[in-house]
Amino acid sequence: MHGKSGRTVRDLRRENRTAVLRRLYFDGPTSRLALGPATGLSSGSVSNVVAELVAEGLVEEAGSVGSAGGRPRTLLRIAPDSGCMIGVDVGETRVRVELFDLALTELARTERPLATSGPRTARYEVAVVVEHLRDGIAEVLRTAGVPAERLLGVGIGVPGIVERTPEDGAVVHGQTIGWEAVPLERLLREAVDLPAEVPYRIENGAKTLGQAEMWFGAGRGARSAVVVLFGSGVGACVVTDPLGPGRALEWGHLTVRVRGRRCRCGAQGCLEAYAGAEALLERWREAGGEPPAGADEETALTAMLAAAHPADAEARGAGPSGDGLPGGGPAGTASPGAGPSGDAPSGAGPVPDAAALAVLDETAEYLGAGLADLINLFQPERILVGGWAGLQLGSRFLAAVTAYARAYALRHPGGRTEIALGTLGPEAVTVGAGLLPLVDFFAQGGRRPERAPSVPAPAWQTALRDRVST
Repeated sequence: MHGKSGRTVRDLRRENRTAVLRRLYFDGPTSRLALGPATGLSSGSVSNVVAELVAEGLVEEAGSVGSAGGRPRTLLRIAPDSGCMIGVDVGETRVRVELFDLALTELARTERPLATSGPRTARYEVAVVVEHLRDGIAEVLRTAGVPAERLLGVGIGVPGIVERTPEDGAVVHGQTIGWEAVPLERLLREAVDLPAEVPYRIENGAKTLGQAEMWFGAGRGARSAVVVLFGSGVGACVVTDPLGPGRALEWGHLTVRVRGRRCRCGAQGCLEAYAGAEALLERWREAGGEPPAGADEETALTAMLAAAHPADAEARGAGPSGDGLPGGGPAGTASPGAGPSGDAPSGAGPVPDAAALAVLDETAEYLGAGLADLINLFQPERILVGGWAGLQLGSRFLAAVTAYARAYALRHPGGRTEIALGTLGPEAVTVGAGLLPLVDFFAQGGRRPERAPSVPAPAWQTALRDRVST
């Protein structure tokens, strides 16, 4: 039966279930009475939906609260053990696989290292990544004792652009890692021992980070936001609907200097060639810095920060100078031994590494200019900086980045955009990836995908095939 809008009764029931599940998940536990105004549904519709969800084991009672002069009201919540999801981060040094229940409690995890030496493209050899995913998914299910049939899906955050085709599902174009139209979903379906109806949701890693921060982190409560993933490279996700999916941006490949440094994507002058952690460390080497030999990027960045800001210099702050730009002039012009604000160090204690300070300040300016572009283009309520490098550089670095962003952005949107660090830690990409199947599950009204029925081919098709083969 179809209504005037073209929606069937089944569509309306699914939408009602979706509304109740989302409200319980984000704002629960809550009562049936409160669900009505919160979802816009009638009390009868709420009662019917809740009865269905309780009978299916998706919703359970969670105690009661008193009411003004009436009977206590029973609270409802999503049942944490009514399903599980797997989140995967195909990162820069390892593949992390985590198994969560619906309350995002970690049930099991495993990490598979990627090679840190040799060409980047060799590190991300497709067969190796697929093998890590296959073994990691099997391990977390085995460790937690969870049957695969309980999975709502597998969410995977990857570097690159993801498109979907009818033949192969999710296909990844990861230019910086040597992936050209890699049919990752098809390869996983062929390699991983999971039921055919368990869905894979493969998205750009910045998008999964954005999903997590908007739902449970520093983006919660914002109407719109841009979430920046600052790691070996840089990416971003723009979110205009707090409960909807974000859109991944290849922000790191915005051109910031014509005929500039060669980016790992092959182009020249990309933001990532100046602002990513890999480029930051390379520029420190070029300026005379000495990262620890053989260290991975995270260890090397820690060493760079220690060189730039010795322990006794920790109390010295950095702020914008009179012209509105940290450092008092063009990037990289800080005086020897000076911090990003140009302040001279105190007489006591170790001398900061002038090269490291200059490179960090130049990186802050490039990042700030890049954030200003995001502000001017999308005018978000918040910009959140996450990723292991962004969080490691921390609030000291963010102050300089913010000052540069304010200087380069248009005054009106720049003054209204809050810039802050993400709050979910360096592993938020995995959490966000795990949320991807949950988003689809709620959108389907809390119903698991069913195996598509086998439909016989038309008689003429069989007849013609037989004719051609004879």
